[in-house]
Amino acid sequence: MSADGVKGSDDDRVFKALASATRRQILDALKESTLTTGALCARFDELDRTTVLQHLRVLEDAELVTGRKVGRVRHLTLAPLPIKRIHDRWIGEYARAAVELLDDLDQG
Repeated sequence: MSADGVKGSDDDRVFKALASATRRQILDALKESTLTTGALCARFDELDRTTVLQHLRVLEDAELVTGRKVGRVRHLTLAPLPIKRIHDRWIGEYARAAVELLDDLDQG
């Protein structure tokens, strides 16, 4: 476990999920709105349903997507907290350092 209390494997699952262009496209689609599994599969008509569902499993394992069943229909929603955690831990620190460096150069 890291100093901030997050297991490394949680971040590993998020990075693995984000490594695929298809999974990033799925997240982009869910960023626009909640979709049913069927509607999501229809957006990726170049892929068969099984492939889309495999990508969804990876995203759900990384806790980037949540599903809620209403009758026989599953509604999928983007869960942005893992991405925010990655941003706060990795990107935010580098961005802050870059801004400080630019400020130092401007002051000098």
